[in-house]
Amino acid sequence: MPIQFAKILWSLGLIIFLGCLGIVQAQPAIDEKVSETTKKGTITGRVLNENGQPLPNATVGIHGFYKEGQLVTTGADGKFQVTDLPPIAYLISASVPGYFAKPRDPDLNPTGYYRIGDSPEFTMIKGGVITGTVMTANGEPVVAIQVNAFLVRDEKGQPSRNFRAIRAQRTDDRGVYRIYGLPAGTYFMAAGGGPTSNDDVDPFTTNVPTFAPSSTRDTAAEVTVTAGQEAVGVDIRYRDEPGHFVSGAIVGATTDFVGLQIVLNSMPNRWEQTSYRSYGPSGNPAFTLAGVPDGDYQIVARSFSNATGWSMSETRRIKVKGADITGIELAMKPLISLSGSVVLEDSRVIECQDKRRPLLGEIVVGAYRNEKNTEEPPFAGTLGGPVTPETTGTFKLRNLAPGQYRFVTRPMAKYWYLKSISWPMPAPSAMAKTVVPDRPRDAARNWTTVRMGEQLTGLTITFAGGAASLRGKVDPGAGKKLPSRVFVYLAPAEPDKAEDIVRYFAAVASEDGGFALTNLPPGRYWLTVAPAGDSDSNMLSKLGLPDETELRAKLRREGESAKLQIEFKPCQNISDYRVAFK
Repeated sequence: MPIQFAKILWSLGLIIFLGCLGIVQAQPAIDEKVSETTKKGTITGRVLNENGQPLPNATVGIHGFYKEGQLVTTGADGKFQVTDLPPIAYLISASVPGYFAKPRDPDLNPTGYYRIGDSPEFTMIKGGVITGTVMTANGEPVVAIQVNAFLVRDEKGQPSRNFRAIRAQRTDDRGVYRIYGLPAGTYFMAAGGGPTSNDDVDPFTTNVPTFAPSSTRDTAAEVTVTAGQEAVGVDIRYRDEPGHFVSGAIVGATTDFVGLQIVLNSMPNRWEQTSYRSYGPSGNPAFTLAGVPDGDYQIVARSFSNATGWSMSETRRIKVKGADITGIELAMKPLISLSGSVVLEDSRVIECQDKRRPLLGEIVVGAYRNEKNTEEPPFAGTLGGPVTPETTGTFKLRNLAPGQYRFVTRPMAKYWYLKSISWPMPAPSAMAKTVVPDRPRDAARNWTTVRMGEQLTGLTITFAGGAASLRGKVDPGAGKKLPSRVFVYLAPAEPDKAEDIVRYFAAVASEDGGFALTNLPPGRYWLTVAPAGDSDSNMLSKLGLPDETELRAKLRREGESAKLQIEFKPCQNISDYRVAFK
């Protein structure tokens, strides 16, 4: 794979990947009574195992969004330090062979990125192992065949969001494979099939994948993996069944593309059945997907050109039944861009003077697709990663796939809050021509629909000074303990703010009941405390989903019933707040 295209594909998946990496604790509160600065600084941290012991020689990667980064290693004490960093938002990852990162808890660390002065701690968990053999029907070892591990459900029983193999390894001369470093969960194991490229010479890719023990995907055996344990004897009797070919050509692709990828996903479960990659600039726009079993599929292509950026075809549905499919044409179209600006409104309240302003380089703006839309391929969610604004406050989100989007951002400054996310109001003469559902005025409360090839402009994100904060403790009562996860919620108490999505907040209480809510707009709120349900995760993000109108209404009703109201003045810090758990 050419280095440039490999780096491009890596960077597109980076934001999603790093969003799964975790820290042990949130960052400490800083009073931030300082003026804006452009001085460079330091990020220090530690990498620990699941028992809290330091992990030496761990690799830590740190870099700004879509900027060059650097790699460092931890010392004997598991610590790392990166100095001389400009004040921008950073992504940080840790890796250790044989380990996987504890997933980030979005209720403890909602942003997933860091700034200078932070001290993150990463927990690495010893991965599980699946091992077995791949043999022919006659008991002969199948040598150098790739065995893929597909995560079906995570350790909590939730369906996996990985639609392709997360680990792979080839068998040795005995037909033995051993895949290690696996996150805990339930897996399917498959031999053969898989992705191809224009320089692929793998003889097994033309066959249908054989799932353990000797099955199709529909009848595959499930393999349970626990952290640090080994699942042995997961043997595969290779069926050696030729699959069908799906072939065609790309229409409208530029001749200077660096890379081209065609992906075939099975329907309705959206698993990646196979894919084809061609690398330029001499790449071939014709493609052939091999080893395809009978079934219903989505097929889609994406390509990258140095001159025009990313392009993608519209998704097509095909049915494979007993024969090859040829002559498919996938027409490439440029992906969507969306531009806007960040506006900072200073507070004139005397208590808010001389507070640190948000640095534009620390503000991250992201566009996130409506996950309920299954018509687009799974990789579409990895396109169009978050960005930071330019020094002028302008930003541009590129390479967005068609779909419905909402916009997520927050100020990395204690005394500032998100005031609004909005599209411009059209002029009266243009009102009749405006498609209101696609360009809602309030872009926080509504989905924004984008279509292939569109170039949208005018999105305004406004941050205002004067944010308050609340820190306190949930009291379980004498001789009682809190449930394992308890949430503290704030919902606007003023009737005219009921539909203002950016005024809903959630925080998970720690084991001792401590909680913190920051970047709060001044005003009156209902405060409620509730144990977490089975599906209650990433609640701050969930409260911001346009579809969650009933959840927000429920919080207001419960707040009114409990009659627990709290009011925040501009730049007010309330600490040692006590609330009873009932």
